[in-house]
Amino acid sequence: MATLIHSLSDHSDDVNYCAFSSSCLATCSLDKTVRVYSLSDFAELPYSPLRGHAYAVHCCCFSPSGRVLASCSTDGTTALWDTRDGRRLAVLGQPRASPVRVCRFSPRGTCLLAGAADGSLVLWNVQSLQLYRSGNVKDGSLVACAFSPSGNFFVTGSSSGDLTIWDDKMRCLYNEKAHDLGVTCCDISSDPVSGVELKHKCTLNGHSAPVLACAFSYDGQMLVSGSVDKCVIIYETSTGNTLHSLCQHTRYVTTCAFAPHSHLLATGSMDKTVHIWQLDLKQPSAGNTVETESKVAVEDWSEDDVSAWLCAQDLADFVGLFKMNNIDGKELLNLTKEGLANELKIESLGLRSKILQKIEELRMTTISVSVPDEFLCPITRELMKDPVIAADGYSYEREAVEHWISNKRRSSPMTNLPLHSLMLTPNRTLKMAITRWLETQQKC
Repeated sequence: MATLIHSLSDHSDDVNYCAFSSSCLATCSLDKTVRVYSLSDFAELPYSPLRGHAYAVHCCCFSPSGRVLASCSTDGTTALWDTRDGRRLAVLGQPRASPVRVCRFSPRGTCLLAGAADGSLVLWNVQSLQLYRSGNVKDGSLVACAFSPSGNFFVTGSSSGDLTIWDDKMRCLYNEKAHDLGVTCCDISSDPVSGVELKHKCTLNGHSAPVLACAFSYDGQMLVSGSVDKCVIIYETSTGNTLHSLCQHTRYVTTCAFAPHSHLLATGSMDKTVHIWQLDLKQPSAGNTVETESKVAVEDWSEDDVSAWLCAQDLADFVGLFKMNNIDGKELLNLTKEGLANELKIESLGLRSKILQKIEELRMTTISVSVPDEFLCPITRELMKDPVIAADGYSYEREAVEHWISNKRRSSPMTNLPLHSLMLTPNRTLKMAITRWLETQQKC
């Protein structure tokens, strides 16, 4: 069984990554901060949040001793923090100041690996804080990395879909196209790895949308993954069987991590929350039983299910009203702006808009066919409502790309190259195609 024991909601924007030490949990976000919590009671430490990055923080990780925390950012730097008092120990600038997407300490803690949007890869000497080695992936942005348990080599994943194995002297040992649409995350289990060649072992299915995060447990017996489908799946690595499917996040799951030598799991999401799960490993092996906490289809929700959903959306004040009007899942999906105002008598325009937005998110989860990738905004990975074409030739959701530009970014979200113009042109053809596709889904 996996039990949700705590939820953290201190970040004001998407949670990008979470990481454990033996005594702490660190989380980082688009809100430019890193937050650190005690595992004893999940209280935020006095020196948290850590501020210093100028833009979004994409990744964070603890040194093996837990005394140093690293964080990396769109601002082109990797920062090192003292976990005892929150002091910033160093700021390590990426070559060419490219946005840093991922960082990871070596198992011995002597080196820190940092990978960036321009494909650059740097090994920093943690003692001297000097650049030890540097390299570049063949194509695409570097978005994932993991050391082998021995630390003798590491693997990187790129947005072009390549997995590359390197030795500790930054020599490329092996390269393979692993995923057609790009690698989003990678990890190496604690099991011994022989040789340097990548051999496909198996494919784990279960998600209905792109997978954004994955991580092995410290003993290598479990693998967890998080997805655009808003769910987390925990697999038994020896069999590939599903142990749990957790669907409590309301937006894309961007990160997941197991705690060292304990039964805790953390999952983070674009819904700005981090959930902490307690795993009961005394249950029978997944080879005999498979436990799934999956979502019941929304249209089959009872009135109590609707009440639980309202509470999860911070709308608990409406539980009595919805119950009095016998709102079950089917009625919930059919609610309109007029129904909220005239039938349920909700006077506040802001509250009506909030409820309708949450209901629209639920309606999207009822669509049985995967959304065509070209209908998804490259920034939010959500279905576009008002697509616009930027100077880089790519289409984005207007609100998302305007937010990108308003944060003083002058580079393409897709290529990281400078935008020669900030003009946004409505993509009416794409909007019409999305509208027609939605109409066909509603008829199904």
